[in-house]
Amino acid sequence: MANLKELSHKKEQLAGGHRLCAGCGASIVVRQILLAADDPVVISNATGCLEVATSIYPFTSWKVPWIHSAFENSAATISGVEAMYQSLKKQGKIPKDKVIKFIAFGGDGGTYDIGLQSLSGALERGHDFVYICYDNGAYMNTGIQRSSSTPLGANTTTTPVGKVRQGKEQQRKDLTAIVAAHKIPYIAQASPAFWKDLVRKVKKALATPGPSFLNIVAPCHRGWRSLPEETVLLSKTAVTTCFWPLYEIENGKVTINYRPKEKLPITEWIKKQGRFKHLFKPQNADILARLQKQVDDDWERLNKLEKLHAQDA
Repeated sequence: MANLKELSHKKEQLAGGHRLCAGCGASIVVRQILLAADDPVVISNATGCLEVATSIYPFTSWKVPWIHSAFENSAATISGVEAMYQSLKKQGKIPKDKVIKFIAFGGDGGTYDIGLQSLSGALERGHDFVYICYDNGAYMNTGIQRSSSTPLGANTTTTPVGKVRQGKEQQRKDLTAIVAAHKIPYIAQASPAFWKDLVRKVKKALATPGPSFLNIVAPCHRGWRSLPEETVLLSKTAVTTCFWPLYEIENGKVTINYRPKEKLPITEWIKKQGRFKHLFKPQNADILARLQKQVDDDWERLNKLEKLHAQDA
C-alpha cells in the first residue's frame, strides 16, 4: 500500500497552471489517480470541465498520452486504443512484456447520460481498461444543467427553484449498480477525502484483468454553491452521511470499505451547499425527508447485500 512519502516522490502527471477552478474536485481526483498508477498509462477524456480546462490550445496539462474524445464516447475511444495495443503485441510490434494501462475519464453528464451506451458496450466487450467517472452532480461545464446524477431537490439552471418547482423533482440514478449489472471484475466508489482508499482502489482496478469502473465524488463549488476551500470537507461529509458510501464489488461480492462511527444526517452535507438552501424552508420539509429516506434506504440495501455475499462465501 502506497503512503504519502512514497507518493510525494512520484512525478506529477497533471501539470499545474490548468484552468480548472481553485478547489475543483476533479483535479484533486485526477492527481490522486495518476499518482496511484505505477505503469505507463494512456488516457481518453470525454468533453467536459476536465478536458476543456486542461487542454486549451496550444497548451496541455497532461504529461501522459491523452486523447480528447467527444462527450459520448470516451469508453469507445479507449477500448479502440486497448484493442490496437493487443493487436500490436500479437504482431510483435510491441514487446510482449511491455505493460501499458488504459484509463477513460468522464464526468457524470458524459457517463450517467450521454456516454452510457458507449460505456456499456465497452464493458460488455470486456476490454482491459479502467473507466473513471468524476461525479460532480450536473453538467457544470455548460452552465450547471441537471444530469441524472443530480440529487433530488438540487437547484440547477434547468431545475430552478421558484413557484412551479423546488429544484430537481427526481431521485438520482444509481450508476454504480447499473455497472454492476454488467458483471465486470471490479467496481468501486471512492472519495478524494479518503485518499488511501482511493489510491488502493485505483491500483486494484489497474491490476485487474478486464474492465473496471470507479465512481468518484468530485465537488464543484460553482455548481454546488459552496466554498472552494471546503471541497475535501464536502467529499468527506458525502461519505459520513452515507450519501456516497465507500464500497467495492469484486467478482460480484460487495464489501463496504468505511462505516461511519456516527452516520450523520444528510442535512450536514447539504447545509454547506447553496443549491439546497431552499430545502430548509418549512414548506419543503417533505423534499428533505424524501432525500434522507433515499439515503437511508440505499445504505440499508447496501448493508444487506454485503451480508448476503458474506453468507454465500
